[in-house]
Amino acid sequence: MESIIILIFALGYLSITLEHPLRLDKTVPALIMAALIWAVLAVGFHSGWFSVIDTYENVFSYSEGHDAVHGFENTLLHHLGKTAEILVFLIGAMTIVEIIDLHRGFEVLKGAVRTKSKKRLLWIIGILGFILSAIIDNLTATIVLVTLLRKLISNKNERLWYAAMVVIAANAGGAWSPIGDVTTTMLWIANRVSALGLIEHVVLPSIVCFVVPFFVASYLKPFRGNIEVDSEEDVVAERLLSSKTMLFLGLGMIVSVPVFKTFTHLPPYVGMMLALGVVWLVSEYIHPEEDFSKERRHLYSAHKALSRIEISSILFFLGILMAVAGLESLVYSSVELIVDGVPTEVEVGTLRYLAEVLQMAIPNQDIVVMLLGGLSAVIDNVPLVAASMGMYNPTDFPLDDPLWHFIAYSAGTGGSMLIIGSAAGVAAMGMERIDFIWYLRKVGWLALIGFVAGAGVFIAFRDLVLS
Repeated sequence: MESIIILIFALGYLSITLEHPLRLDKTVPALIMAALIWAVLAVGFHSGWFSVIDTYENVFSYSEGHDAVHGFENTLLHHLGKTAEILVFLIGAMTIVEIIDLHRGFEVLKGAVRTKSKKRLLWIIGILGFILSAIIDNLTATIVLVTLLRKLISNKNERLWYAAMVVIAANAGGAWSPIGDVTTTMLWIANRVSALGLIEHVVLPSIVCFVVPFFVASYLKPFRGNIEVDSEEDVVAERLLSSKTMLFLGLGMIVSVPVFKTFTHLPPYVGMMLALGVVWLVSEYIHPEEDFSKERRHLYSAHKALSRIEISSILFFLGILMAVAGLESLVYSSVELIVDGVPTEVEVGTLRYLAEVLQMAIPNQDIVVMLLGGLSAVIDNVPLVAASMGMYNPTDFPLDDPLWHFIAYSAGTGGSMLIIGSAAGVAAMGMERIDFIWYLRKVGWLALIGFVAGAGVFIAFRDLVLS
């Protein structure tokens, strides 16, 4: 029966990676996969075919009676609760960004780009992507900057290069911020990393991961010479009276979420609920236009912003995280662990078993984590990080252990090596129709050298400075 659950996960995962050839939204296989895994898990548990394990390493077998059934239900509810924390946080953040966009707050950023030098434009766009992705998230930053590039560069072939480099900058910027990438948010909410710990350990490697590819790219032919930028365009005319206010308020409230968590010790989604409430409140009373009438209020309302967020992405995260939770909960085998100094056979979940096998096959943990980073270029990094959280016990690797910081870096930046390896890459691919092979040949190697350079800096910083 264990093999059936693993087969369901493998087939579901394959369907997700083949989203484009199958012409099937990846949300569909994710939801079906999660439901089937838990269904087989429940049937197998109640039939006595296998046991389940919770996050506290308590093993439940149906033969133990009512307490075991209660333990199974609590395990499911615990995973659903942890998943819901992430989903509520993402819904809040996405809604705030959409409210800013409705008030044309991102138009303010266009004033920062006034140059005809291709090299200078590359660095301006890159720095904006690196900083903006850490504040709002790498997916939204990519969408904003690709939209900005469309207004600045009319030649599509030239624009493709800039859009591809935005993906590298956005993923590097999102890796060191607890709100910059879904994977770092997952680790932060799960208490694997703290906001300050993540910044302290990952910001320098992320900067290197961003700077090295951009430095090399600035000497490549596509970024030499000048580009025709319409500097006469009246950017201010596209703004609203509320553009600046909503931009700074929205970004400020998102940034305040880690501060709120630090002072209250409440989960991050509570702070995001407060942030959304404040931004929503202001949006109800602010006047975006001179002649603002009640009939036009709906154009700038939070209700419209809510209708614009990608619910399919939220449901995808629900499906994939619950599917991985099912794998984590299935007792697969026993491994020999050292308990109180004594070798002991301990039953572990599927993902923990995988971690132990990898550890025996590849004794160097850094290589294992870098392999996870490489896999994130092929496989969605959300389930990879979810799997790694199940692979490594938080008792052995507590809050802010370097392992979690390295996983955050590797999963966040490794996806840049392929255009389909990150949400930012998929967004750029969809908006600019970037060819998979073109990106692999022209840009993938730049992302690779940035990833390796940043990983080297992380290891050196950890061993020489923080040890």
